[in-house]
Order: sequence, then structure tokens, then C-alpha cells
Amino acid sequence: MVRGWEDRIVNAVVVLILGLTGLAAILPILYVVSVSITPFSEVLKNGGFILIPKSITFSAYKELFSKTTISSAFVITVIITVVGTLVNLVLTTLMAYPLSRRNLPGRSLFLLLVVFTMLFSGGIIPTYLVVKALGLLDSIWSMILPNAVWSFNVLIMKSFFESLPDELFESARIDGAKEFRILWQIVLPLSVPSMLTIGLFYMVGHWNEFFQAIMYVTDRSLFPLQVVIREILMMTQQPLENVENILPTETMQMASVVIASLPIILVYPFIQKHFTKGMLLGSVKG
Repeated sequence: MVRGWEDRIVNAVVVLILGLTGLAAILPILYVVSVSITPFSEVLKNGGFILIPKSITFSAYKELFSKTTISSAFVITVIITVVGTLVNLVLTTLMAYPLSRRNLPGRSLFLLLVVFTMLFSGGIIPTYLVVKALGLLDSIWSMILPNAVWSFNVLIMKSFFESLPDELFESARIDGAKEFRILWQIVLPLSVPSMLTIGLFYMVGHWNEFFQAIMYVTDRSLFPLQVVIREILMMTQQPLENVENILPTETMQMASVVIASLPIILVYPFIQKHFTKGMLLGSVKG
């Protein structure tokens, strides 16, 4: 197929826009990583901006992980992310599956209540009082249970369940399967793309946990990674004498940002295909 000059111009413009967009996304990441592994003296020689380091040092990372604060915060964040995501997926599935069944008594009312929570919330103070009354203050559960179910994710998963053929459910019921068995042996194996999509939403939310930590946790040993990194980012700049041997605040800040971002960046490529598929399938029906 021979393309005219108009098509070639359009393609060139599209490639140019995509290239600039890619650079706008990659350059900040490259800058952060480069500064975190570059001796600060070299950073100063380059005017504070460096993309490709000439020499590499991991002193900032060693210093960060040598501190019990950052190490314990990393462990706390991993626990919150793993346990919280599992709790989210279980509760979201158990809520979305019944709502996807059209013969559920009171289905319209329950859906209205789910949508209502997307538009209105109880507020910060009432939520704090509920968390306090449940005895969850200064505990890991205070950063998991208040957001155990996201209404938006319930609707996404409900839409996916509704897109499954009704013949599957009818055949299973003819064979004598109950609802829980249908959910466990038929629905969940077919829902891997949707589960991974919603799981990624939950996982990113837990990994970036900050607001609930500063609201409900005062015990510093339970601070998640984002709270500790905020403290590092707010540290005053250290003096610049003997820059060959010290670890200035800027280098520590960049290393902290890399530590906080790297796990999510590493996980996403493995589930990108399922993530895209899950978003498309979950948006087929309203």
C-alpha cells in the first residue's frame, strides 16, 4: 500500500509526539537514578544535573538500609501491601459476585449504596472515631481495614462477572454446583485479568500508603516507607565541606525515591498484558 505525503507527515508528527512524551517520562527517572548513584562531588561539577554518571557509588543505598528506620519501614510497607491486597481482593470478589447476579433480592438498593459511597464519605473525624473505637490505632490493621473495599473496583469486577456467559452458570447449577463452588472453580479462573487489574490498583495504593499512617499511627516503628521517606525529603541540607566523603541530603533523597518506586516499576511489566485486558473486559458493561 503506497502512502501519500499526507500520511507520512501525520506518522512523523505522531512519532515525534510519542518520542517527546517518552522522553518527558524517562528523563526524570533517569535523573533521579543517576544522582542517587553518583558521588556528590561529580554532581556539583555538573551543576547539579546529571543523566549519565561517569563514576558509580552505592553509598547512599548502603546508608539508607543501614538505618533501622528505613529497613523496618520497608518491611512494614511490604506487609501492608501483601496482606492488604489479599484482603481487598477477597472482600471485593465476595461483594462483586453477588451484585453481578440479576436475581439477587435488593440488588438495585445495594448497588445504589455502593455508588453512594463513591460520591459521599463519612469524613475524616468520623472515620478516625470508628478506627479508634475498633482499637485499631497504632496497628498495621489501621492502614488496611479502613480501605478494605474500593467501590470503583467493586463495579469493575461486577461488570466483568456480568460479561461471563450465563450458560456457564446454568451448566454448573445443572451439575449440582452451589454458588461458592461456581465462584471458586469457574468464575475465579476466568477472572485472572480482572483480578490482576484490580490487584494492581490495590497494591499501588497500599505501597504508597501515607495519609492513614499519619492519621492513625504514632508509633514510629510502624511507620510505612512513604512516611519515612517524607522525613528524609524534609531534612535540612547538610554542609557541603568534604563533599567526597559525606552523603548530602539530595543524594539520600534520590536514593529514597528509587527505593520507593522500584518495586512497583519491576512488578508492572509482568502484569501489563493482563492489566490492559482486564481494563477492557471490565468496561464492556456498565
